[in-house]
Amino acid sequence: MFKNKSTQRDGFAIDTLIGPEVVIRGDLEFSGGLYVEGRILGKVVAAEGKPASLLLAEQGTVEGEIRAPVVIINGTLVGDVHAGERIELAQKARVEGNVHYSVVEMSAGAQLTGRLVHVQSQEARALQAQDTGATPITAAKAAKA
Repeated sequence: MFKNKSTQRDGFAIDTLIGPEVVIRGDLEFSGGLYVEGRILGKVVAAEGKPASLLLAEQGTVEGEIRAPVVIINGTLVGDVHAGERIELAQKARVEGNVHYSVVEMSAGAQLTGRLVHVQSQEARALQAQDTGATPITAAKAAKA
């Protein structure tokens, strides 16, 4: 009756689907692939230490902060987004907030009302720590300072 495997949509592995008629009020923590066609009023945060990707579909809306390693936006986001690995702002993306990214891809037509803020990925901080002889924790603290 229920499947254990992820399904594919737009070349994206989906573990959880929030349909177009769904409205979630409150914070959401997830891992794996999250595909949002509905509306979320609250924070959307990836579980720490687990692979996670969020795809906000064209008709989807998030009003709150997003924190995930991989974020693909083609809908509307009102709030800041923190993408630890990469973020893609697709053609229909509408973002009102700051985008914190390690790698960014922005298609023609995407709209951003806010700032693009480059941050080093955890992997880059670890490599930098190895080069300088510092511990990754020390390098992370130095990067924030």
